[in-house]
Amino acid sequence: MSETLKQLGEEELLTRISHYLPPGQIDDDTALIPSQKKDLLINTDVLVEGIHFDQKTTAPEDIGWRAVAANVSDLSASGVGKVIGLTIGLVTPPETEWQWIAEVYEGITNALKIYGGTILGGDCCNGKQKVISITAIGTLGRLRIHRSHAKNGDYLVVSGPHGLSRLGLSLLLNDPIIKNYNINKLLKKQAINSHKRPKPSIETIRKLEECKPDETPWRAAGADSSDGLIQAIKCICKSSKCSAVINKDSLPKPIFWPSGNMWDEWCINGGEDFELILSLPPLWAEAFTKVVPDSKIIGKITCGKSKVFWSDGSGEITSESMYTHF
Repeated sequence: MSETLKQLGEEELLTRISHYLPPGQIDDDTALIPSQKKDLLINTDVLVEGIHFDQKTTAPEDIGWRAVAANVSDLSASGVGKVIGLTIGLVTPPETEWQWIAEVYEGITNALKIYGGTILGGDCCNGKQKVISITAIGTLGRLRIHRSHAKNGDYLVVSGPHGLSRLGLSLLLNDPIIKNYNINKLLKKQAINSHKRPKPSIETIRKLEECKPDETPWRAAGADSSDGLIQAIKCICKSSKCSAVINKDSLPKPIFWPSGNMWDEWCINGGEDFELILSLPPLWAEAFTKVVPDSKIIGKITCGKSKVFWSDGSGEITSESMYTHF
């Protein structure tokens, strides 16, 4: 058993954490970010034990990875150019073992090696439950994606399949609700990996920028699907003061995805898929699907109140996200 944080004390804890930061980074209470000569994107995401992660299903390294992925996904959905770095607010009970902290930071470090940036600093404190709060900073790329930029006639495009993380969670929990389904082995593996190690679509933004047709304006609306596919579309509709119609036959289901109402619900409302949901001019949307193999056009933006409807006339999609903040 490794030492607890109570045994280590704050000074030793900070000394050990400093090994995950650039030299000298933790010596001050502030971090210097050299002038980027570009606009910056900043977002904060909080992961709370028992709500966003559970040690029964998520290893500490995976928790660290997911913390980074959630933030990078938000930056991507705004058109990030480069990830500069992040700060970490860490709250844990004093009885927490140092090994748990070390593995969380290993997961954070491994994710940053893939997506860029460094740990800029942060703060730590004791509390009754584990909380990881990350603020990520990145530069704005060529395209500022904003939820309010959708227009009537745009196509709705997703960057990849949905429902995998929700299935992965059920598999990790040995959920009895799926025991009678003959789920493909490859789908099982993909679902568990998607839940443990989500992959934000940062490289997808580069492809989006590169495939823009010359005659198309630099305008795109978007969000990530961390709270569910339909919730992301509703956010775009609300900000852009428009409606959306979705084609049931075009739902972004993974390969080998079972059929049935529950599986459709997991696809549209499962959450934590961290894919991009984009509202694009039709020519750009079609070009995007040619350079991003897993992407798919699933519907379009229309005039009307901020609601999402099925295109076959069967009514409004009223189901709520399976994850709620309060």
